[in-house]
Amino acid sequence: MVRTAVLASGDGARLQAILDSVYFNEIPNFELVAVICPRRGCYAMNRALNAGIPSYVVDPDLFPNMTSHSMAVANKLKDMDIDLVILAGYDLTLGVIPYQFRNRIIGTYPALYPAFEDMEGDLCRAVLERGIKVTGATAYFADGDGRVGGIISQKALEVLPEDDPESLRQRVLEECEWKLLSEAVALYCGGKLAVHGSRVLVQA
Repeated sequence: MVRTAVLASGDGARLQAILDSVYFNEIPNFELVAVICPRRGCYAMNRALNAGIPSYVVDPDLFPNMTSHSMAVANKLKDMDIDLVILAGYDLTLGVIPYQFRNRIIGTYPALYPAFEDMEGDLCRAVLERGIKVTGATAYFADGDGRVGGIISQKALEVLPEDDPESLRQRVLEECEWKLLSEAVALYCGGKLAVHGSRVLVQA
């Protein structure tokens, strides 16, 4: 079994995709051990509680800097013998974590990477402002800086004339990110991902 922890902030919308996969037993060789949040009150913790998954808080306010906070998170993951880390809307810097879990951190990016690669802020609003016709999402392994590294898979989504930033954001989440995240984790747990430099190959 691949012992897995989710790092989540905020409402835990991306976490829900993983919790649903657990409920329906959709990912073989997968064990969700914990959900780790940076603060109490995150709705992600409520989602974990309702699903019977242990949740923990590693509060950055208790540490002198973000490096020491990331070390505390990494130590928590190692103490639980975690094999795979899932980023589910985690909004803090990963610091040292990617170095200790190289090619073992999976997240999603709400665009077809490298589109808007250096942009911070609302990607869906930027898509609409630029008049882009097709957007989507990307599942990836985090690189050493905690950003998008090796691309596991991508899914495209047509931008509709009636879309506004909120509706597009919700469609990207539900139609792209949820599916990509669960599928990427399933591929990892099934031993079907091979990393060659910056390329990720899906094996039959």
